[in-house]
Amino acid sequence: MIEEHRTLTKASTPIADAAPWTRRLTTRTGFDFHVRPATADDEPALAEFFAHVTPEELRFRFLTACREVGHARLVAMTDIDHDKTENFLAVLTDGTVIASGLLAADNAGDRAEVAISIHSGYKDRGVSWTLLDHIAHYAAARGIKVIESIESRENRAAIALEMEMGFVTEAIEGDPTLVRVSRRL
Repeated sequence: MIEEHRTLTKASTPIADAAPWTRRLTTRTGFDFHVRPATADDEPALAEFFAHVTPEELRFRFLTACREVGHARLVAMTDIDHDKTENFLAVLTDGTVIASGLLAADNAGDRAEVAISIHSGYKDRGVSWTLLDHIAHYAAARGIKVIESIESRENRAAIALEMEMGFVTEAIEGDPTLVRVSRRL
């Protein structure tokens, strides 16, 4: 699980270069949205977004029982050091956040953990796949060699999506409830 508060050293290519990665994306189903890096001003929009993520999805995202995403977590996802972490937001033209994709590099900058959450009203439209694909291209451009995620084994939809995108799974020693999915870029 991505620990939003952990201290990471500077990766090989600064994540601050994420601004050019702002663009309009279209899913395989033809659904359009914009993607852009989060800023500190996005905290209220991100709070509203997480109010529309189901409790089960919150549990899958944070790997703990969580009814709401509090101020400290929101700040960690919006007021970030772009040299270490990036949070891409999928937004509609009216500014509504429909997805969040957080990428955090390890100390060496060659592995990064990714975590995606989707607004419950926008599931099954291809947003997760399209956002994860965008993040993978961004990570590769930064020189990251592997992206990975820790998933609950119960999160079958996320694991199936990741496997479709070329991720491989491995057991996490000592915890049969979790699985690591990773993809070499």
